[in-house]
Amino acid sequence: MHFIEKIIEEDLTRGFPIEKIRFRFPPEPNGFLHIGHVKAIYLNFELGKKYQAPVNLRFDDTNPIGEEKKFVESIKEDIRFLGFKWHEECYASDYFQQLYEWAIELIKNNKAYVDDQSKEIIQSQRKTPFEEGVNSLYRNRSVNDNLYLFEKMKNGFFEEESCVLRAKINMKSSNMNMRDPIMYRILKKKHPRTKNEWCIYPTYDWTHGQCDYIEQISHSLCSLEFENRRPLYNWYLDQICENNKIRPKQIEFSRLNLSHTITSKRKIQYLIENNVIQSWDDPRILTISGLRHRGYTSLAIKNFIQEIGITKRKNIIDSSLLEFKIREHLNKIAPRVMVVLKPIRLVIDNYSINYTEWMEAENNPENPKFGCRKIPFSKFLYIEKNDFLEKKVKKFFRLSIGNEVRLKNAYIIKANSIVKDSNGKIEEIHCTYDPKSQSRKFGKNEDKKRVKTTLHWVSIKHSIPIKIHLYQPIFSIRDPDKENFKEHINSKSIEKIIAYAEPSLQNAKRGDRFQFQRIGYFYADINPNNKNKEELIFHKTASIKDQWKKINK
Repeated sequence: MHFIEKIIEEDLTRGFPIEKIRFRFPPEPNGFLHIGHVKAIYLNFELGKKYQAPVNLRFDDTNPIGEEKKFVESIKEDIRFLGFKWHEECYASDYFQQLYEWAIELIKNNKAYVDDQSKEIIQSQRKTPFEEGVNSLYRNRSVNDNLYLFEKMKNGFFEEESCVLRAKINMKSSNMNMRDPIMYRILKKKHPRTKNEWCIYPTYDWTHGQCDYIEQISHSLCSLEFENRRPLYNWYLDQICENNKIRPKQIEFSRLNLSHTITSKRKIQYLIENNVIQSWDDPRILTISGLRHRGYTSLAIKNFIQEIGITKRKNIIDSSLLEFKIREHLNKIAPRVMVVLKPIRLVIDNYSINYTEWMEAENNPENPKFGCRKIPFSKFLYIEKNDFLEKKVKKFFRLSIGNEVRLKNAYIIKANSIVKDSNGKIEEIHCTYDPKSQSRKFGKNEDKKRVKTTLHWVSIKHSIPIKIHLYQPIFSIRDPDKENFKEHINSKSIEKIIAYAEPSLQNAKRGDRFQFQRIGYFYADINPNNKNKEELIFHKTASIKDQWKKINK
């Protein structure tokens, strides 16, 4: 059990009724969910499964600026993709009236006041944790004055930023969150759900715990940056809680930080506005939608969260662990095919120009149920440019003049000569093949002839062109959040190419996953920039090589 499970078990031991356990996931509908949110989703919903407890999906829609229906729908789609179902779909805006009435009660109890000062002055009066804060000039307004002014705030008599409602707690507290925090601010913006009903909106701190209380959430799980806000969370609950109702308990866990990426919605918006990425679901960023478009499976993502665990320890997880988990899953479920990304022409001089052989190839050696397919072999082939060197160098075991290699599922060939263009660029490699060296059973040579290297290839006349997107990390440094991320954007994070595939890929459809042999794992998706909805793009999901094992060593 992780530490949160132990806390819940201790609560049950003390007599907390198991049927009263409830959880919630409270995203803001102002952007797409990212990999960091998956940890919170996984934690809440898996605990819900374990204790057979309801988990609410509650949208924290307290700021109409930037909130849109498309974000609400994307969040729901992401949670479904991960395989979870929520109990009730709730919104903080459902409780605006109740929150307003509770705020009036705080004013009546002389625990909240209207402050006319600017946000700059309010901030300066808070001072630092090592100094005592300065009381507002309006802190001792009468209850009647505060009730009157707060009603005028609600009715739209004041301009934005002209005044706020603050809790009256302790301006000398060493916890900055307790220094008379703001409860309401004026925002004359149309809300996606309540329209123009309200022009004052509650802050997250005032809303969070009260919504938990209304929904009778037993354990409110938050990321670690909310730890210092827990005293405020509890203070607000002290003002409204009744003895016969469940009082929510806030528990914090470390957030998920991954190397070479950002998860800040503000920074992602910057990348979109500056055309670094196309949208919130761009495969180069680690939004859940981006990962889905890149071909990540929900199982691999959840296995990744399970691997890193639930702790309070702050750290940065190397993104190669996430790639390891998707590679681990795709290795079991993805059929193997041959695709040449950067082709060079190979001619087998002693092979008949009029002959085509259909070689048998295993679709997935990890699972015999995938069966086999037939691949056409002919005189003219494509191989990868980087699989050939004119002159062999040390530790280069691929094809070179006078050297032998095996063609996957086919024959051993030997390079004899090359043809160059007028600029000295190699256009063609001429080879001979050994007719007795055919791989008759998935690469196991019956003639026992051994070569060190096996290359992939495609028959030129049978090949089909496909569009491929190759990806690199979007940032050139491990922790872009610590520095000016704008200075470390990788301008080569995407490479768009036309590759040549064996003919079986002609039957590929959206959602299919493949291992392009010796290259990586790829996902077929619809090309969003083409009116032809049938055209596919193959996104590179992960490489063949495993960087995580090297990092672990």
